[in-house]
Amino acid sequence: MRIGVFLVAAGFPGRRPGEVLRDTVEAVAAAEEAGFDDAWIAEHHFMSYGVCPSAVTLAGVALGRTSRIRVGTAVSVLSTRHPVDLAEQAAVLDQVSGGRFTLGVGRGGPWVDLEVFGTGPARFERGFAESLDLLCAALSRETVAADGEFFRFREVPMVPAVRLRPVVACTSPETVTLAAERGLPMLLGMHIGDEKKAAMLRHYRRTAVRPPAGGPGGREFGGPGGREFGGPGGREFGGRESRGAGGSMAGPAGPPPPGHVAAVVGHVGDSTAQVVEELREAMPRWLEPGLAGYVPVDGRARPRRDIPAYVDFLCDTHPVGSPGHCVERITRTAEVTGLGHLMLMVEGAGDQARTLENIRRLGAEVLPRVRGRLPSSRRAPASG
Repeated sequence: MRIGVFLVAAGFPGRRPGEVLRDTVEAVAAAEEAGFDDAWIAEHHFMSYGVCPSAVTLAGVALGRTSRIRVGTAVSVLSTRHPVDLAEQAAVLDQVSGGRFTLGVGRGGPWVDLEVFGTGPARFERGFAESLDLLCAALSRETVAADGEFFRFREVPMVPAVRLRPVVACTSPETVTLAAERGLPMLLGMHIGDEKKAAMLRHYRRTAVRPPAGGPGGREFGGPGGREFGGPGGREFGGRESRGAGGSMAGPAGPPPPGHVAAVVGHVGDSTAQVVEELREAMPRWLEPGLAGYVPVDGRARPRRDIPAYVDFLCDTHPVGSPGHCVERITRTAEVTGLGHLMLMVEGAGDQARTLENIRRLGAEVLPRVRGRLPSSRRAPASG
């Protein structure tokens, strides 16, 4: 069982974006000190839901501030990026960090980003498979060329050439199929519960041509494409094959291939009732304006959430409560899904001092008990 932190760089009211970005880096350093295995940084554009527009850039800053912890993107939005450009940036971070960088990618959504960056709705609607295949080629070969619908260019050398494998955010059966056909690990979002995560893992196993080799960061890929429908926060995660990141545990969903990772809310306090009340008061102040920032590029209706009901779902489903309650919730998720890797969203209170306290208490009061309870739980050795 690997356990990391998930940092949305959430723009709570009254917090300046620059302050939030600096605090995000501080939270990664705190997570390393607290004993977490990895830290994942989200990417969003033109909205307060998340104020980091370049997860790769902020991951580079965080890698420079740390020495052991892996840092990944959760995720870099592939529909608005050139895959080779993103591969080059990932290669730089892999090389200078000693293999501690993990690239997560997602399709994103039909948002105004597509207009601003000039990629257009077509890249979102039907270009994700081609983009993902080109990214995988650029992350695994000495040279790369393209002759597709969206990318056409002559063969060029990849400098530096690396052997990385991305993790793919999956929010629909179509994207699960796309990842499975390429042997790529999935990132599953915090908006679904354990039973739906288990169902997606079963679908992956039925579809997979071959299981992923190692953890996030293996090398195997290739195959036909698929499509995904992004939702609020649907930008949710690879590194080197030799530094595999995470095992699996048998459960009702069966043993998933290593490498899959899921996001959950993680918030600890003295009592479950107190912690739940804290998040019920704080999270709607962030989610109401934040999710309203998703602006469709083509006038389509934007999905609406019942925010109080969503917060109740997060608190009821995820490790939110006393240390003992958090241990029980994490253990249940591992048992029901078979997942061996979770990332805990730790910013729910909207206050940096509380976020740092949350990270430290999770590290001191929850992680050791989880690792003691689950036989396969252990902290990965330092990379380098």
